[in-house]
Amino acid sequence: MVSDLRAGASDETGIRNRGILSLLWAFAFLSYLLRINITVAQQLMARELSLSDIQVGYVFTAFLIGYTLFQVPAGVLGDRFGPRVVLTVSGLCWGATTLLTGLTPGLLVRGAAMALLALLVLRFLHGAFEAATYPVAMSAVSDWFPPRQHAFVNSVIFTGSTLGSAFAPPLVANIMNAVGWRPTFYLAAILPVAVAGLWWRSSRGERPDRKTVAIERPQTSVTWWRLLTQRNVFFLCLSYLLYCYAISIFVYWLYKYLVDVRHLSIVNGGWGTSLPWIAASVAVPVFGYISTKLSRTMSVLPARRLVATACLCVSAVLMWAGASAQHIVPAISAIAASVALLFSTESSYWSTAIDVAREDAGAASGLMNLAGNLGGVLSTSLVPVLVTRLGWFDALLSGSVFALLAAASWFPIRKGGSTEPGVLPIPVERLGA
Repeated sequence: MVSDLRAGASDETGIRNRGILSLLWAFAFLSYLLRINITVAQQLMARELSLSDIQVGYVFTAFLIGYTLFQVPAGVLGDRFGPRVVLTVSGLCWGATTLLTGLTPGLLVRGAAMALLALLVLRFLHGAFEAATYPVAMSAVSDWFPPRQHAFVNSVIFTGSTLGSAFAPPLVANIMNAVGWRPTFYLAAILPVAVAGLWWRSSRGERPDRKTVAIERPQTSVTWWRLLTQRNVFFLCLSYLLYCYAISIFVYWLYKYLVDVRHLSIVNGGWGTSLPWIAASVAVPVFGYISTKLSRTMSVLPARRLVATACLCVSAVLMWAGASAQHIVPAISAIAASVALLFSTESSYWSTAIDVAREDAGAASGLMNLAGNLGGVLSTSLVPVLVTRLGWFDALLSGSVFALLAAASWFPIRKGGSTEPGVLPIPVERLGA
C-alpha cells in the first residue's frame, strides 16, 4: 500500500511526501491524545474539583463549541496562508492550553465555580486551536497528493486519530494512578510543541505545482455558504453530523461507562477504553485501501458510498449488541468492532469532501467538520441526560439510530452535485452515480 504513494512521483518527491504524511499523522495522533486525556483524567479531576457529571459534560461541550465555531475559519486560513503556518501556530497553542489545563483549576484559581469557569474557557480555546487540524490537513493532502491517492492517504492520517485515542487512556490512567491527574497534562503539553517545530522545518519551501497533483480549474473560489447549498455537500455534512453523534459517545463517555457501569478499575478502564481504538487503527487503513481499490474498478463515489454505508449499518448492529451484552468480554468486543467500523468511514467522508470542492478543499472540509462537531455537541449534551433519565442502554442505542440515519444520508450524494464556479469535481465518468 505504501508503494502507492510513490507511483507517478520522483524518488525525491516521494520521500518528501512521506515525510509530510508522517507529520500530518502526528498532528492527528496528538489531536486525539489531547482530547481523550481529559475524558480519563476527569475521573479524579472531577472529584478533586467537586464537579458533577453534568458539569463535566459542559467542559466536554466547551471544547466542541470552540472546535465547531472555528472549523470554517481554520479551513479558510489554511487555504489562504498555507498548512505550514496554520498548523505550526495551532500546535504551539495546543501545548499552551494543555499545560494551563493542569495548572489553572484549583491551583491558579480557587473554588469549584472558578475551577469550572477556567476549564470551560481553556477547553473552548483548546478546541478553537484544534479546529485547524483536519481542514488544513486536507488542504495539504489536496496539494501534495494526486486525487487517486486521497482515500488511502486520508486513511493513514486517521490512523493517527485512532492510535492517539488508543494510546491515551492506558497512559493517562497509569500516570494518574501513580502521581495524580495534573501531571498527565504537563507531560502531554510537550508533544505538540515538538511536532509543530518539526512541521515548520520540514514543510518549508514551495509546495508542488497544483497542476501536477490536481485537476486544473478556473481561478475562482466559492464561499462556504454557497458550498452548503450544493446537494452533495449538504448531504455529506448531514451524514457527518449524524455519524459524529455516534462516535462521540465513545470518544467522550466510554471510559466512564466502563468504570461506572462495567465496574473496571481506573487502570483496567484505561486499557478497556483503548481496545476499540486499537481495532480502529487496523480497520481504518484496511477500509481506506479497499475504497481505493474499488474506485479503480467501479468509480470513485459509489466505492466510497459502499464502504461508508456498509460500515455504518454493521456498526449500528454491533453497538446495540454491546449495550445488550451481560458480560464484559462480549460487550467490549462488540463495542470495539463497532467503533472500528464507525471510524473506518472517515476516509470516505474526507476524500469525498476534497473531490466535491477541490480548490476550496480547506473550506469545504471545515464546513463538513463544523457539521460533524455539531453532532458532537449534541452527543456530549444529550448523552448525560439520556443516562440520567433512561439509562446507559438507551444512550448507546441512540448511537445506533444515528449511525443508520448517517448511512441513509449517503444515498442522495450523486454525481453532478458540484457545479458551482470554482468547484470542479473529478470527471463524471470517474465519480460515478
